[in-house]
Amino acid sequence: MKKLIVFSLLAIGLLSAAAIRQNDKYFEILKNLDIFATMYKEVNANYVDDLNPNTLMRTGIDAMLGSLDPYTVYYSEDQIEDVRTENTGQFGGIGAVIGERDGGKVVVVLPNEGYPAQKAGLKRGDEIIAINGIDVKNDYDKASLYLRGQSSSSINLKVLRPGEGPLDFKVDFERIELPNVPYSGMVDAKVGYIKLTGFREDASKEVKNALRELKKEGAEKIILDLRDNGGGLLNEAVNISNIFIDKGQLVVTTKGKLEEMNATYNALNAATDTEIPLAVLINSSSASASEIVA
Repeated sequence: MKKLIVFSLLAIGLLSAAAIRQNDKYFEILKNLDIFATMYKEVNANYVDDLNPNTLMRTGIDAMLGSLDPYTVYYSEDQIEDVRTENTGQFGGIGAVIGERDGGKVVVVLPNEGYPAQKAGLKRGDEIIAINGIDVKNDYDKASLYLRGQSSSSINLKVLRPGEGPLDFKVDFERIELPNVPYSGMVDAKVGYIKLTGFREDASKEVKNALRELKKEGAEKIILDLRDNGGGLLNEAVNISNIFIDKGQLVVTTKGKLEEMNATYNALNAATDTEIPLAVLINSSSASASEIVA
């Protein structure tokens, strides 16, 4: 009976100590939030120049998360469309490659065949100076922001075309799909090459289809190019790995602070080819899902 009482008291003591530590942590969190809120109000009220409170808060959030790692980030409501594009490769756009040229000019680099930009009459080399009456001259970031929208809408572009002066175009937005595998082909008679630029939806299907086509063309070895691929969906990394490794093999494990966040990911399907020699190309910009596959 004495032993039972001692063990019970010990358990109660350990639980109490844990509760005290947890309460201390919550107290520190609340105290620091109060300090932050007070500082935020004081700077906003007394700083010599006018400040944008939203910009000030966003800077604070980004700096806080930036002290952790590159992959802990905050997305605001107006960035949701960008996140959706990253994960699906689909967005509303005009179907043209836009770039910076000659000291910051926003220029149409390539109007894609069959898409709205080409249909409306935009040509390579056109400089975009205004979108819906908003000046975007020499402002690539602003132009990129306004060149995306809902696929049912349209925009008015003012461009400068060499030898013709300012021209006005009305261009529809259309659903644009970015491929995960923009290119695959034969390097020589026996070596096939697959360029994988993203891990969005259907990435594994695109890699698998490219592999099968290359083997039909005589490929006996494969180069999988993951250079500058910053990653994407974890399940697509697992499925792409599964193309080359047997069902049931471990691909990756994840571990979080909470035990329920821990997970193990195995290859779930029969492999497409486990024997073909495979070279994987990576560089310093190959991250996340690219690292898992490599």
